[in-house]
Amino acid sequence: MRQRLSPAVLTVYVWIAMVAFGGIAVETVVIYPNVFHDVPASLAESMEFFVVTGPADFFPPMGAVTVVASVAALVLAWPVRETRLWTGGSLLSLLLGEFLFSALYFWPRNDIMFEEGAAVHSAEVLRQTALEFETGHWGRLAMSAVTATLAFTGLWRLHRGRALAAVAQAGGAS
Repeated sequence: MRQRLSPAVLTVYVWIAMVAFGGIAVETVVIYPNVFHDVPASLAESMEFFVVTGPADFFPPMGAVTVVASVAALVLAWPVRETRLWTGGSLLSLLLGEFLFSALYFWPRNDIMFEEGAAVHSAEVLRQTALEFETGHWGRLAMSAVTATLAFTGLWRLHRGRALAAVAQAGGAS
């Protein structure tokens, strides 16, 4: 059962990690230039625009699903050493480079820009915070790319190992 379930769960995890990477890429390249083009006015405009839904509605649940999928993939892939290392590296990258980095670096800046805003902070503080946020976001994008790449490599190693085993078994059967 594990042998059939492992590639399916790992494939789902890779898909989720790639979708998350794509979402972060769009956020970085398309959304954030608009959000941060004229701070503090653009922050206020963004808050008006993201009334119905926004990145804060998508990424926390997406992150949780990604973590659950990566843990499941790692547990199921554990017997295959090469896959375990790549999938484990992907989970580590996800937890440290995306989740922990987000919690420690981005969440306080989100509070400054979008919760407290101009009512509490000067325009200069908001500009500096926005610059720090945008700069750090390129690091988050890079870590998301690492996470997706490591997950994909784990899946590839799993399929490669199975293909080599099948060839070896077929060669021994003749």
